[in-house]
Amino acid sequence: METQVKYSPSFAMAAVTLAPNEVVKAEAGAMVSMQNVDIETSTQGGIMKGLRRSVLGGESFFMNTFTAGPQGGEVSFAPDLPGDVVVWDLSGQTVYLQSGSYLASALTVEVDSSWGGAKTFFSSEGLFILKCSGTGQLILSSYGAMDSRQLQAGETFTIDSGHVVGWSEGITYTTRKVGNWKSTFLSGEGLVADLTGPGTVYLQTRSADAFLGWLIPKLPTNNN
Repeated sequence: METQVKYSPSFAMAAVTLAPNEVVKAEAGAMVSMQNVDIETSTQGGIMKGLRRSVLGGESFFMNTFTAGPQGGEVSFAPDLPGDVVVWDLSGQTVYLQSGSYLASALTVEVDSSWGGAKTFFSSEGLFILKCSGTGQLILSSYGAMDSRQLQAGETFTIDSGHVVGWSEGITYTTRKVGNWKSTFLSGEGLVADLTGPGTVYLQTRSADAFLGWLIPKLPTNNN
């Protein structure tokens, strides 16, 4: 499985080349184009795992698997929102993604929901995060461009909760409000996440929540 990221960072797309009979799985609806591959839709792990991903993790109930033919094949994926795509090569480790950041992965990468506790609940990103573990390529997406930060042991990095994409196992985090409640509401900033190393952190330059907060008041209303 070889992945080339095209049109980054504004309208990125992951172009995946598969060896003969090789398989890649992806979020339902992520496929842009394909050639010489067969597609199959399933819950990837059964009904309960599909429910955990969809109801609890914010992802689709179903996932698609793409299997290349005897001569190999090609398939491309893109996220719903304009932004970047990054390939995270896993080698037997576990990483965590916020809801909506998973795009596709090798068949050898297991994707499941993981309890985030009250820390994730108060960050407005939902009660659950996605747990991705195994060996192989993990393709993640962002709204806006994506940046990464390698944290040393004990080093803390603060990110607005709406800009967090994912982090590697070994990173610990807490969420808190910015200053007191008055400054939180009046400053335009919400809650932030303090992430402490060692490990890798990915963040996005735009926030979907912030965009919706700007867009919704401008939409026409029905006064009838």
